[in-house]
Amino acid sequence: MQIIEVGDNPKLQKEFLEFPARLYKTNPYWIRPLDNDIEKVFDPKKNPLLKDNNCIRWLAIDEQGQTIARVAAFINPNTVVHSNDQPTGGMGFFECINNNKVAFAMFDKCKEWLKERGMEAMEGPINFGERDNWWGLLVDPYDAEPTWSMFYHHAYYRQFFEDYGFRDYFQQYTFLLPLEEKEARKVVRPALFEIANRVYNTPGYDFRHVDKKHLSKFAQDFRTIYNKAWAKNMAAGEMTAERAEAIMQMMKPILEEELMWFGYHNDKPIAFSIMIPELNQIIKHLNGKLNWIGKLKWLYHQLMKTNHKARGVIFGVIPEYQGRGIESAISLAFSKACWRPNYQYKILELNWIADFNPNMLKVTQILGAKKFKTYITYRYLFDHTKPFKRHPVL
Repeated sequence: MQIIEVGDNPKLQKEFLEFPARLYKTNPYWIRPLDNDIEKVFDPKKNPLLKDNNCIRWLAIDEQGQTIARVAAFINPNTVVHSNDQPTGGMGFFECINNNKVAFAMFDKCKEWLKERGMEAMEGPINFGERDNWWGLLVDPYDAEPTWSMFYHHAYYRQFFEDYGFRDYFQQYTFLLPLEEKEARKVVRPALFEIANRVYNTPGYDFRHVDKKHLSKFAQDFRTIYNKAWAKNMAAGEMTAERAEAIMQMMKPILEEELMWFGYHNDKPIAFSIMIPELNQIIKHLNGKLNWIGKLKWLYHQLMKTNHKARGVIFGVIPEYQGRGIESAISLAFSKACWRPNYQYKILELNWIADFNPNMLKVTQILGAKKFKTYITYRYLFDHTKPFKRHPVL
């Protein structure tokens, strides 16, 4: 076996994308990500974290010249020491045949590369970027399709990580919530409607969905709420005005106004509930390619409204308004839209919430959401004499 660096070689970069398609060829649940969504992680023009050779990719090639594994290692300058007892790097985009010697060789490669750059631990499998994408190892269930920008994994990967010595740093859960009124009323407690109506009808409170004509205004409201409710939790620092504007403009092509809601008190932004169409329900028809054929297929599925699943991306209430029923009221505002006859979206999968965030887990219970998928983010300490600590509870 030979392990080779992908680097700037176009042929190897293509192989990095193509290998999983062969690995999951017979798996009915795997959905090939868009090539562009993977490649932009490793493109310095699109990923501002890429600098000073702080990222590397490898392929493992067997004696017959066939690819048998891939992996990336990276050092995120924003998270090296954030809430860590030691400098910690990352590894991710791991795929491998069912052979632990091959898997361990790839893990060794990541460890050696990170140690040479002063790291004392590695976390994985994670993204070289925000936590909301490509984060964690799927461990349950294996008979469900992944959501957009989250990986599906072979069941045998878990044994690779745990046998190597990776330990459970935190677990992540996604949740399902029915959007049709009849089904939703079966899972939502009646008391929730009372709380929601009380807050919703209290003078000074206002709940409204995004208006594409005023995206810049909503971008800055998003930034205000995010920096108060989420910035510390996401280990990425506060969001700038420019970053908020860029995110909103990036989302504009897929944004549906009635899926993105904001809460205000006396015109002060206090909460958001950001949802988008579950894009993998269209992407699964494209084989990773958004070429002209892929764009025609995308347009067809959009026009025919074949996708009936939405994805909850992020939800937040600023600290001074938490515990007041704001999450119930903003959900009530959304229900007035989604409980209309023939509404396109029938089910919502909430993006992952970590076990270190009990307040958000409590919100899912209040809403009656059902736990669906479990991912694990692992951490591996290079010095095994040091005590291992799980992610601190928020």
